[in-house]
Amino acid sequence: MAATKQHDSNTDELLDRAAAGDSDARQRLLQRHRDRLVRMVAVRLDRRLAGRLDPSDVVQEALADADRKLSAYLRERPLPFYPWLRQLTWNRLLKLLRRHLHSQKRSVSREEPGALPDDSVLEMAARLPITRPGPGEQLLRKEVGDRVRAALLRLPERDRELLVLRYLEQLSIRDVAAVLGVTEGAAKVRHIRALQRLRGMLENDLEEDRP
Repeated sequence: MAATKQHDSNTDELLDRAAAGDSDARQRLLQRHRDRLVRMVAVRLDRRLAGRLDPSDVVQEALADADRKLSAYLRERPLPFYPWLRQLTWNRLLKLLRRHLHSQKRSVSREEPGALPDDSVLEMAARLPITRPGPGEQLLRKEVGDRVRAALLRLPERDRELLVLRYLEQLSIRDVAAVLGVTEGAAKVRHIRALQRLRGMLENDLEEDRP
């Protein structure tokens, strides 16, 4: 938590310097979150596109867009800086998704880059605080990937997205709230409820499978 606050403080300092005309601060702003953005793209990249799109290339295009729009952002600051960069990267990913899948007879109107890759599901399962003594621990040891994937698909979409933001992208609650356009208090409540729903689904599934 202290590291996150320090990171936010450093970003705020760079924003102020960039707004005052410091070109070095401007470039540091655009580069400091590159790894986080690459990770965001990688964990969400549609399996149909994994062989055609490099997450680093997606982020490079998004950062070029951010460079063009940074002066306006510095004047208005409509969002915290990382959620703003993330939104530009998300939009770039959606545009590339539509471009690459344009010839396929499949709707891409939903604004999500597709199902989570298997590796991302397993990573998310390992990070989710869904286990308790007893059934939950057994669940984590038994077919965890398939079970978590199935449960995530049954969750309401807004719950699933919040958990992906929190545990795969590893955003702070503050940044989750900014991405979702809600207050921090609302994001905290939704986070707790999403975990409770997911935990309940997983434990019910395990109970049903018992002889």
